[in-house]
Amino acid sequence: MCPACMGPENDTLISEFLLLGLSEEPALQPLIFGLFLSMYLITVLGNLLIILVVSSDSHLHTPMYLFLSNLSLVDICFTSTTVPKVLWNIQTQRKAITYAGCITQMYFFLLFGGLDDFLLAVMAYDRYVAICHPLHYMVIMNPRLCGLLVLVSWIMGSLNSLLQSLIVLPLSFCTDLEIPNYFCELKEVVQLACSDTFLNNMVMYFVSVLLGGGPLAGIIYSYSKIVSSICRIPSAQGKYKAFSTCVSHLSVVTLFYGTSIGVYLTSAATHSSHSSAAASVMYTVITPMLNPFIYSLRNRDIKRALKRFFGMAGTKGTIISR
Repeated sequence: MCPACMGPENDTLISEFLLLGLSEEPALQPLIFGLFLSMYLITVLGNLLIILVVSSDSHLHTPMYLFLSNLSLVDICFTSTTVPKVLWNIQTQRKAITYAGCITQMYFFLLFGGLDDFLLAVMAYDRYVAICHPLHYMVIMNPRLCGLLVLVSWIMGSLNSLLQSLIVLPLSFCTDLEIPNYFCELKEVVQLACSDTFLNNMVMYFVSVLLGGGPLAGIIYSYSKIVSSICRIPSAQGKYKAFSTCVSHLSVVTLFYGTSIGVYLTSAATHSSHSSAAASVMYTVITPMLNPFIYSLRNRDIKRALKRFFGMAGTKGTIISR
């Protein structure tokens, strides 16, 4: 352990971390600011539109769209844990984030990232029941079970983020407090510690396997059953109709896990901190931004609901103008 980390008063010396961001070049900061602001506004407005359309259209008051509206809410919150701080730091030309702010950001980032994971697994189960047990769908996916699935997802996400954030608190840090990213990523914060991080690393790996691999295994199992069921449908039109109900969700799953695994491989293969930070943009900003487009462009029900929603808004506007 380094000398700077010794002494009972060490914890009081840690007041803030430095977020290095995507680039230290001053000329690139306006471009980064514009890109992040644009992506953030598109993410918030796109996901908010999905929530409004689902809540206002009675045709979409089904389990599938209940889970979708929850996913959109989580995506808004997930992006809001990181992007506003990036914009603030660029605008004020500061890189600092307080110790308390870093722990808080880490907690909410883990919470909403985990919720994305759980909700995608719940949505896969919903598609499995709809295609493999269509006659019993409304009985199985009753409001009580749907509410329970969402509640369990929130509880599991909260417990995971609380556990991993709390075990960071006892860590001691040396003088190097630079985080090579634009947000407080758990692994990178732990790597800055001078004290023993064996427990933190074990918990991170265990949680990654259990809470990351578990939902993914559930999704893979659900879709293996879905594919098997679709193959038994005699007509080509029936197969297409059944598969079309899964396309949007399958696209979002591929995007979420594809970018997450891509970021992990990038960080493992390269020693460039800026490359790892740039790769993190894929699943922290771009994926939540693209989700509303995937569901609105690939889903007929959402398309019809959007037309009705804007049609009603246009009608109200005409009446008011008169």
